[in-house]
Amino acid sequence: MIEFKSVSKTYLQGIKEVEVLKELNFRLDKKGLVAIVGKSGSGKSTLLSLLAGLDNPTHGEIHIDDVCVSDLNESELTKFRASNIGIIFQHFHLIENFTALENVMLPLEVTGVKDAMEKAKNVLATVGLEDRIHHFPNQLSGGEKQRVAIARAYVTNPKIILADEPSGNLDPETGEKVMQTLFETARELNQTVILVTHDDELARKCDSIYEIKDHRLNHVC
Repeated sequence: MIEFKSVSKTYLQGIKEVEVLKELNFRLDKKGLVAIVGKSGSGKSTLLSLLAGLDNPTHGEIHIDDVCVSDLNESELTKFRASNIGIIFQHFHLIENFTALENVMLPLEVTGVKDAMEKAKNVLATVGLEDRIHHFPNQLSGGEKQRVAIARAYVTNPKIILADEPSGNLDPETGEKVMQTLFETARELNQTVILVTHDDELARKCDSIYEIKDHRLNHVC
């Protein structure tokens, strides 16, 4: 269960307050693929950042199951996120001096998993990168980097995957392959994926679509 309770978020731009989300109420009980759509600047990425605990709401509460994420301190958030949430960024956010294998092992090491290397190898094989595990990010193509990011997000078998325009920096053919990998893995592992996208066709492949408009989140279909 994911729930936003009267969540508002404002930012300061100089002396001016900019309201991105206003009294947002949202509850998601079912697992599956959820698309978040909306115009640029509507608050899509902000919503993901709040849910991931990478940012704090100005007002309101965010709950994942029985945990109020917005009440956790930084140390508690790090541990909770490592065990429950996988994040796939548009710009990959891989550590450049780590190999593909080391990048995927990182969240396992945060949670103290003993067989981190073996699990990371298995997940990289799942996304078709078993022959690239010792390559550094600058030795990988854009599609390969994104698949490393997907493997890193999935390696702890989290309940929730948050994906912010995960195919936005890829050519159409590579992007389609990457998203197919993402969707197939999520369904296989029975996870919730919340996907921010500008791509209407991609959104329609999800189980449900929500639109951010006028600071609020509305169910489209």
